[in-house]
Amino acid sequence: MKIGLFFGSFNPVHHGHLIIAQHLLGETDLEQIWMVVSPQNPFKQSNQLLNEYQRLHLVRLATEKTSDIRAVDIEFRLPKPSYTINTLTYLQEKYPQHTFSLIMGSDSIQNLPKWKNAEIIMNNYWIYAYMRPGFEISDTPVKNLIQVEAPLLMISSSYIRDMIQRGRPINFLMPESVILEIERSGYYRS
Repeated sequence: MKIGLFFGSFNPVHHGHLIIAQHLLGETDLEQIWMVVSPQNPFKQSNQLLNEYQRLHLVRLATEKTSDIRAVDIEFRLPKPSYTINTLTYLQEKYPQHTFSLIMGSDSIQNLPKWKNAEIIMNNYWIYAYMRPGFEISDTPVKNLIQVEAPLLMISSSYIRDMIQRGRPINFLMPESVILEIERSGYYRS
């Protein structure tokens, strides 16, 4: 099976993430999308993150009604911070019957050469890059790159967190089940 790995903090998950995942399923040869919740991204400060199990729970709620998009906690069992190459190596060993590809925004392609063992990733894995405004891909060392024009929502997790902290409504930004859990649990209020 050809599986797209959509890595992220998902702090919190929102419709923008889910629309990209669904679009890639419908418009590419990917058969499943695994939303890989990263416990600690080496490029982000961990003190700004909701607990990884709480973020995983929110992604599970967001994807519970679909069988081809799912939340995975693979990186929870790997050393922190989470490096993509370690996750890819682990997945290839654990699931040799699957082919894994990466999903990332065109902005991340620019940072890819800074990643741990970037050459291995760029030369050995397919990367599906959804285009983000202001981040064109012109010259890249990625060997197997597929550029995808996906519908984008101009919302972000940081915007949602700010809205929650200011007591503003977050209706329609996330699946209802995620909104209800955030409100019930008091996530992101302080």
